[in-house]
Amino acid sequence: MSQEHDHEHIVAIDEDGNEIVYAVITRAHSEELQKDFVLFAEHSDSEEAVEVQAAQIIQGEDGESLVGVEDDADWDFIEAVLKELDEAEDEA
Repeated sequence: MSQEHDHEHIVAIDEDGNEIVYAVITRAHSEELQKDFVLFAEHSDSEEAVEVQAAQIIQGEDGESLVGVEDDADWDFIEAVLKELDEAEDEA
């Protein structure tokens, strides 16, 4: 993950070798699950809705790595975080 213009980004390479830049929406920690997650979406200057994606953050000796979310309890937590973000945005 990298920081650019005070925003955190994730850069991934797709199967065709193209670089995709994702904007980090938020990081979240679940005390209950004892896991850290990152929610992100493909960077876009458009006003159109974007698909939010999530990954679990794994801390290793070489820094952070991301792994896909597969557990239902993890998804329940992520959906709750998204709901909180949506409600906070509606109040603003």
